Amino acid sequence: MGEDVPAESFYEPLGGGRFASTPATAGPWSPGLQHGGPFSALIGRAFERHDPVPGTRLARVTVEILSPVPVAELEVGVRTVRPGRRVAFLEGEITHEGRPVARASAWRIMAAPARLEPVVHAPAPPDLSGTPETFGEWAGMHRDGYLSAMEWRLVRGAFGEPGPGTVWARPRIPLVAGEADTPLVRALTLADSASGVGSQLDVAEWLIINTDVTVALHRDPVGEWLCLAASLDAAPGGSALCQGTLADRSGELGRVLQTLLVDERPRG
Repeated sequence: MGEDVPAESFYEPLGGGRFASTPATAGPWSPGLQHGGPFSALIGRAFERHDPVPGTRLARVTVEILSPVPVAELEVGVRTVRPGRRVAFLEGEITHEGRPVARASAWRIMAAPARLEPVVHAPAPPDLSGTPETFGEWAGMHRDGYLSAMEWRLVRGAFGEPGPGTVWARPRIPLVAGEADTPLVRALTLADSASGVGSQLDVAEWLIINTDVTVALHRDPVGEWLCLAASLDAAPGGSALCQGTLADRSGELGRVLQTLLVDERPRG
């Protein structure tokens, strides 16, 4: 992969909730279509900035992907559905040329008291010492967008190989030009990669498309590097479900869930 990245940020702000998508947002399937991580983070950023209430945090964000999101100008809007001092429910939408391409919802809740004793069941995450991912064997994949804009360290498995898998990752560039990423933005930028990290289906044979991504965090991540461990389950006559865990160097901090369509790829 090298140190070259396709842009200095994932998005350029245009004002009025509008953003120009840079080539860094492009996913592995097409240079013209976005990976789900950047636009999930973009709407998460909007949730954080919408009527903020001191002492609260976004604990869960769900993004519904209505159609492929183009690498183009996007507009983001957010509204409060259920206001509250301790619990509030938010909804958001991303549009392209007036057409909705993604919708999202979020729960903003009061932060737990500082005297609460932590409850931790998960083992400590692996050391940040994995193998750098170069994507050199990904024939036909677009590597010069999102994949290059992130720095990857493989701990278990590899992209394009049967999962489950575990990676450490961090963005090389900010989500929005001129801004520092928040902890939530960093988590959302990575989370949609769960199905790529954990997939146990051959992408050359099967078309695998997630319809949504849910990120639930019991605490905010600390530091740039995040660890994502993921696995995928699928059944004939059913669909696929990808489950992942997010951690930082201090331990696990949340979960990722994706619903996926599975279909046979057309024979050439």
